[in-house]
Amino acid sequence: MTLKELTKAEEQIMQILWQLNEGIVKDILEQMPDPKPAYNTVSTVVRVLEGKGFIDHKAYGNSHVYFPLISEADYKKFSVDKLMTSYFDNSYKSLVSFIADENKLGVKELDELSALIEKLKAEKK
Repeated sequence: MTLKELTKAEEQIMQILWQLNEGIVKDILEQMPDPKPAYNTVSTVVRVLEGKGFIDHKAYGNSHVYFPLISEADYKKFSVDKLMTSYFDNSYKSLVSFIADENKLGVKELDELSALIEKLKAEKK
């Protein structure tokens, strides 16, 4: 399946379903921050997500229990890949440089990044 970018509302609901593993619309709504959207709004977004193939449901009488079909890790990878190709010409150096500059990382944070890089390099050997 080819992943598609989610809207903000769809992503918010997916974040909740990834945490819950499964739930009815009421469960999702309870996890949303105030001001909470209308029940019908959440229900509509859930049906859109199902139509896009991100979630599925099990029916128990009139109740539908929804669960993710796409893992959070897979969607993160998709999002980072899209970010890399769209804005950083597939250059991790450009991405890290941008993050470091925009967030004005201090010496301690840069040292932590360096230590992480060294650790990853050692694991690759």
